Amino acid sequence: MGLFTLSDAQAELARLLPVLDEIVRLRADAAELAAGGSALGGLPEFKAAQARLDELMEAVQQTGAELKGFAPLLVDFPSEMDGVPVLLCWLEGDRELGWYHRTDLGFAGRRPL
Repeated sequence: MGLFTLSDAQAELARLLPVLDEIVRLRADAAELAAGGSALGGLPEFKAAQARLDELMEAVQQTGAELKGFAPLLVDFPSEMDGVPVLLCWLEGDRELGWYHRTDLGFAGRRPL
């Protein structure tokens, strides 16, 4: 996949937010089911939650975005700023795309857009 412009990444994130919200909910459900003794069910429900999580994570990656973290969720959109390769960076809890970092620096190099 190609690079995202900032506006493309913002539009893609807006489309992905319901998917990302569902991942967060299912992640919590799966953790509770894995611990056992949950009102949510047992092994069949755990396997169903895991299968749905796999589908949702695949849907995110098919956009060209990179799923970098699961707990917390971290999604990067490959881009370029002034000829420098960067990743537009979304972290669980954010409702919009507000950060980036150079590809060679990683999360520690995050800066506000």
